[in-house]
Amino acid sequence: MNASRIFFSCWLVGWFISVNHLNAQNQMDQSPSLSVKQQSIVAIAALTAKGELQKLSLALNTGLDAEMTVNEIKEVLVHLYAYCGFPRSIRGLQTLMVVLDERKKKGITDKMGREATPIASREPKYERGKKVLEKLTGQPEAGPKRGYSAFSPEIDVFLKEHLFADIFERDVLSFTDRELTTISVLSSIGGVEPMLQSHLGICLHLGLTKTQLEQVMSLIETNIGKAEAESGRTVLAQVMASRR
Repeated sequence: MNASRIFFSCWLVGWFISVNHLNAQNQMDQSPSLSVKQQSIVAIAALTAKGELQKLSLALNTGLDAEMTVNEIKEVLVHLYAYCGFPRSIRGLQTLMVVLDERKKKGITDKMGREATPIASREPKYERGKKVLEKLTGQPEAGPKRGYSAFSPEIDVFLKEHLFADIFERDVLSFTDRELTTISVLSSIGGVEPMLQSHLGICLHLGLTKTQLEQVMSLIETNIGKAEAESGRTVLAQVMASRR
């Protein structure tokens, strides 16, 4: 093989490697959209938080048609009471009961899905809650309490023991699905920007992308309103700017 042919062969191999590397990089940079299930979680959580029960009925049907299990939807509705209260959560559950009854009358059999795995740990709930929070944030729960936790230590106990142990440890939903539920509620009710900022940061830590979180805000605009979505987009922009 002469020198020119050797040179051409080496160049061709190099070009092939470069193109493959570029294609791989492009695939990494192209963030996938939220799954249909995740989109349903956003809509169901947001509409329940706002008390939009007629729209919620449609969103529940969409979620069930997308093969969300009954237990997954129940878990979303139960989870969000920690962020918008028992009345909204219970009204959501009652709406789901009506929707399931109507679908049954139409001959539709919806899959119940699995129940939450029983918690076998004997570790105190406060310590379990701390560990869950560390997984969510990627930050150690150490040092003295600050802010509202120092001002009201009892709420820190309730958060760790109930929210992050009792609720987040239930494995019917993933941590990611629970955080999507949370930011959907917080974006919809408004006036809780510091909490939304924290939970958007958790979403990014769990692997959700900027594109996916922008899609959440688009779904908030479609289901709730432009003002709520723009407020959420402002907070998301602040979170992204802080990470540069």
